[in-house]
Amino acid sequence: MTTTAAPAEAPTDSLRRLARSLGVATEFTDYTGRHRQVGAGTIRAVLAALGVPARTEDEVAAALADVDLDPWRATLPPSVVVRQGREHDLPVHVPDGAAVSVRVHLEDGGTRELVQRDAWVPPRDVDGVLTGRATFVLPADLPLGWHEVRAVVGGGAAGADDGGAPAGPDGGVSAVATTALAVTPDRLPRPALATGRGWGVMAQLYSVRSRRSWGIGDLADLAELTSFFGEVGADFLLINPLHAAEPVGPMTPSPYLPVSRRFVNPLYVRPEDIRETAYLSGPERALVEWAAQEVRPANTTNAPLDRDAAWAAKRQALEVIHAAPRSRSRQRSLDAFHTEEGQGLADFALWCALQERYAGQPWPAELRDVRSPFVARQRRELADRVDFYVWLQWVADEQLARAQRAARDAGMGLGVMHDLAVGVHPDSADAWADRDAFARGIGVGAPPDMYNQQGQNWHQPPWRPDVLARSAYAPLRQMARTVLRHAGALRVDHIMGLFRLWWIPDGMGAEDGTYVRYDHEAMVGVLALEAARAGAVVIGEDLGTVEPWVRGYLAERGVLGTSVLWFEKDEAGWPLQPQDYRELVLATVDTHDLPPVAGYLAEEHVDLRERLGLLTAPVAQVRAEARTERERMTERLREHGLVGADPTERELVEALHAYVVATPAVLVGVSLTDAVGERRAQNQPGTDTEYPNWRLPLADGAEQVVLVEDLPGSARLLSLVAAVRAALGPGDRLA
Repeated sequence: MTTTAAPAEAPTDSLRRLARSLGVATEFTDYTGRHRQVGAGTIRAVLAALGVPARTEDEVAAALADVDLDPWRATLPPSVVVRQGREHDLPVHVPDGAAVSVRVHLEDGGTRELVQRDAWVPPRDVDGVLTGRATFVLPADLPLGWHEVRAVVGGGAAGADDGGAPAGPDGGVSAVATTALAVTPDRLPRPALATGRGWGVMAQLYSVRSRRSWGIGDLADLAELTSFFGEVGADFLLINPLHAAEPVGPMTPSPYLPVSRRFVNPLYVRPEDIRETAYLSGPERALVEWAAQEVRPANTTNAPLDRDAAWAAKRQALEVIHAAPRSRSRQRSLDAFHTEEGQGLADFALWCALQERYAGQPWPAELRDVRSPFVARQRRELADRVDFYVWLQWVADEQLARAQRAARDAGMGLGVMHDLAVGVHPDSADAWADRDAFARGIGVGAPPDMYNQQGQNWHQPPWRPDVLARSAYAPLRQMARTVLRHAGALRVDHIMGLFRLWWIPDGMGAEDGTYVRYDHEAMVGVLALEAARAGAVVIGEDLGTVEPWVRGYLAERGVLGTSVLWFEKDEAGWPLQPQDYRELVLATVDTHDLPPVAGYLAEEHVDLRERLGLLTAPVAQVRAEARTERERMTERLREHGLVGADPTERELVEALHAYVVATPAVLVGVSLTDAVGERRAQNQPGTDTEYPNWRLPLADGAEQVVLVEDLPGSARLLSLVAAVRAALGPGDRLA
């Protein structure tokens, strides 16, 4: 007997209006094309997470009134993000009839007086005060950067250093209001490559080890990789997110579920490359070597990677090195780094120290508020451990800088391309240190689709759009600035998260969530500004369910999209012709969520999903679809003269990459796993412990480990590189 769940309570018209006014969707179209209504319970829970009570019609009516009046209650908006090269109106609210002057204080110390536009708006009664709106013009020629708008109401001048003092008998200033102003690029430039196009390599850094690694690929290996691939003509090396993970085991294997997106996992530090290591005493140096010897034998085994063992050994060594004296110049550099990163770094380091102190135990309730007296006392008591974790970020930053220098010295046009995860762990350092910025009682995920018919809940707390605006997008700005500091490009995972996210209230199923919109103009603008300052390219992972206008908008802003060969098909299901690909994209054959080409051609993705019970259709049907896909792709390759009648696996791998190069894509990515003949996927979506996700070392088709030192002598890799460069033609910078 089949039971049908009771339909969700329908929202009232007023609740719908309130939700829509705050960017909360009340309806959407699902993956089947069916129109879906969002239940009232979901809407109320999401509104509550936004700080808006809506349990009764009276609360809804009061909230609607607040939404209407809130912009009039503040002299200036909470923050302003505009595009350079365009005029923008700035609303300024003052008591009706009051004089007001507005000036922009530029970050370089200059000032610009703003001109008021003749645009009369009827005054309104706001909490008993008749309030008017004056409209000022932000000129098109304001420089890029973070500036401050200052409005002086009631007399005086906007540039006066009045501190907001009330008016005196001489008619002085009565009030001063300020807000942050970000002037962002209208459009990021195309990648600055000598030939206009470029290619690069994609690698999971943790998986690519050398003989001197500590059981895990690290930043010294990164420098070697960028140097080698730069020498053979690559313009970039895209690596997995290096975001911070738990400082006390077990460490989450997935680089896409970090504890901070701003700071780096010190697991990637190479202890011997820290300058102070060279000056250790004999016994101290022996301690470092002994720690390395505990994990170095793992480099040559094909067993799943053991992050906890690698980190335990490294932490022993790093504590010895940290205790060693630093020269005055080195200490000055560390102090400057600490000052530059500010309170965010101090709070992250404290969170790490607290994780050590309360390892395996629940935290006291008093620790929830990072600014509480209890936390301040803990900060003092743990000062030495806080210093240690600050120092770790400094040495990681130095080694990241070294890797990017190696890339550019080797001729790479972009160098290191970092990857930005979509969110953080619910018990993360970011969520603790900036608690108000995250929506409580909400997890981010995805609605049901053809692959996950119950939807997905990633249990990552989302940023609150309203708090982002009030903070002048500080969490996004600080994160982007840190990640981009030593990078030539940034890939943004699930870039739709800058537009809307699927919010799922705690206790509800993933299918019971709804979309919440963000100010994409501000979010993309802030990211573009930080990228422009770093001279970096931004690539958005825009696969899957993406609103049709989004890709056009991103292209307009100079943000590249993503194309994956296996997903690019025409309406009849045939592989898209090369000339029909988008130009402003990073185009690749596969992704880390699919087996490399060798495994894909052998249908290992079908075998694995069948073995793990992940298929949603009969295996015979799925296998037939996979074979049809392979046969159609092979036919396309023959059509373009890229393979003969009976191609080998290696010929197919090279032809597929040549096919991608034949597209107009401005960037082409080659997976390192494809280059060495690996057959296993790094990640199998829909699994946790059933598959060694994010723990597979780099190996060839025979599952023999491939080390960094092996790459220059790999005939298969060099052949694929040659094929890619030949397909690029005479424009290749090394041709």
